[in-house]
Amino acid sequence: MCGICGTLATRPGTLVVPAEVEAMCATLRHRGPDDRGLHLDPQARLAMAAVRLSIIDLAGGHQPLSNEDGSVWVAQNGEIYNFRALRAELVARGHDFVTHSDTEVIAHLYEEQGLDFARSLQGMFAIAVWDARRGRLVLVRDRLGIKPLFYAEHDGQLRFASEIKALLAAGLPRRLDPVALHDYLSFDYVPGPNTMFEGISRLQAGHRLIWDGRLTIERYWDLPGSTPPEPIVDDTRALSAQLRTRLDDAVAANMVSDVPVGAFLSGGLDSSLVVALMARQSDRPVQTHSIGFREASYNELPWARRVAAHCGTEHHETIVEPNIEDLIHELVGAFDEPFGDSSAVAAWVLAREAAQHAKVVLSGDGGDEIFGGYVIYQADQLARLYRRLPAALAEQALPALARRIPASDRKMSWDLKLRRFVEHGRADPLAAHGSWRIIFTEAMKARLYGAHFRPAGHDSLDLLRAHFDRTQGDDLLNRFMAVDARISLVDDMLTKVDRTSMAHSLEVRVPLLDHHLVEWMERIPSRYKVHGPRMTLKYLMKEAARGLLPDAVIDRPKAGFHVPVPAWLKRELRPLVDHQLGAETLTRQGIFDPAYVAELIAADRAGKANHSRNIWGLLMFGLWYDRFIERTPV
Repeated sequence: MCGICGTLATRPGTLVVPAEVEAMCATLRHRGPDDRGLHLDPQARLAMAAVRLSIIDLAGGHQPLSNEDGSVWVAQNGEIYNFRALRAELVARGHDFVTHSDTEVIAHLYEEQGLDFARSLQGMFAIAVWDARRGRLVLVRDRLGIKPLFYAEHDGQLRFASEIKALLAAGLPRRLDPVALHDYLSFDYVPGPNTMFEGISRLQAGHRLIWDGRLTIERYWDLPGSTPPEPIVDDTRALSAQLRTRLDDAVAANMVSDVPVGAFLSGGLDSSLVVALMARQSDRPVQTHSIGFREASYNELPWARRVAAHCGTEHHETIVEPNIEDLIHELVGAFDEPFGDSSAVAAWVLAREAAQHAKVVLSGDGGDEIFGGYVIYQADQLARLYRRLPAALAEQALPALARRIPASDRKMSWDLKLRRFVEHGRADPLAAHGSWRIIFTEAMKARLYGAHFRPAGHDSLDLLRAHFDRTQGDDLLNRFMAVDARISLVDDMLTKVDRTSMAHSLEVRVPLLDHHLVEWMERIPSRYKVHGPRMTLKYLMKEAARGLLPDAVIDRPKAGFHVPVPAWLKRELRPLVDHQLGAETLTRQGIFDPAYVAELIAADRAGKANHSRNIWGLLMFGLWYDRFIERTPV
């Protein structure tokens, strides 16, 4: 695991400055505290650097690495799980190796396969390849977007890095992108390819960037869609047995390491199943790491403890009692962009504690999007019935009743879910699916923007619709899941995992996103994911887990990875909210209308509505804006 960065001179007569790349690299030290390296092209056309967290080939593997004659140079952030098999094939074809690292395999694989080399890789990766003979730079991001990669063209230079802070260290302009802000307010994260900085882009999952005199971006992999290219056996027992085998294979691949591999354990099905499979394959007790809260409705520790005992793990627990104001300032600095998913708080504490005991852990991230685990998938199914109700009932009586239910601060509160459902349940299927994820609606944003700010003129749901239209087939729920896998999984869930873990020099692997497993699951009809009249979530995964975990763990209701933000905003964070979202600060920033923000806060504190996600998102944006745009000292 590493952080990478570099600069390519794209304008004739310009040269790269090694000191600039060194400065970029210094900002990534947390991603790789064990080693640091720089390669400068002899003609000073390119400089690339890497910091390294040693996981494979601890003594070797210094990056960047080259082929035999130094004509191909590689820097990689990530892990290639099938590198040993690839290395054996390349040795048989006459390639000479000087290390046992997975990164050196990439250099030789590029020699053999050219631009298509990433198709042979199994793992998580963001890779830079410099082909000196052709004067060609290739940047590649893994299929599911587990590892990040950003780039910017500016002033005759093409720069790239694992995190935005490295690009800013090269002196790139700090300008707010209004399109990114508009979408952030909708989703609580910035969907790619934009970033919150105008002129800085993220390379999207399954894509490669090529510069060989001009810049080209190509998709080299995509979700296969919901129409199976070959018949799928229509038998639960056979499918669950096949899934068990594929899960075993994915976990085994993700355990390739020269250091011990631990696991995050929430007590939910995804992480519990990963731990159970690890325990079967490990010759020593798996180290598991869990966090909990004093607030009972948010605390999952009893379930994690039960799984740990069942699997015989060496278990570590932490109760989250943070100085929350200090912690969110740390989060703002780690993410580089505003990030409004409050579960990042829990992920941060979990990664910090796990890093005291391990360098590598496996997590259950990705299970909801791939196996059908979100409550909104049940809402998608219910909406088909809701649209058949008489308009007077569905559009007037039921919404009026939902609005009368008192707002609750409890996790997964029914008042919030019911209000969202009745508000959007009669919209067209894609609009309804997207709207249940929306934080600020388009109507709310129209009121939110200040008089002197020019917002982006588009509907954020159009982004979801573009991905929805790209996925063909009659299985509507599978199409929704593909949309979520392409957008929220990448730019919310996996971004959260990467930044919170790498801030603590911890590598997190996600076996449920093994691309072979994902491709197979995409071809499984959605009735095996959300199943039957009771709309059982993750049905096929649950059947595959029988015998590995207690039935009580398998069949417990969806809980989610949440933190008690509603209460924090009213107690511990109240002074910060009053300052950061007060009239004086908002007037200075000139983006949001202070009166409307005050209205949201007042309604939330009075219990008239639960606006905690809106307030949290605005708070995280405001802290980011002051730190990264106005550069106000923290």
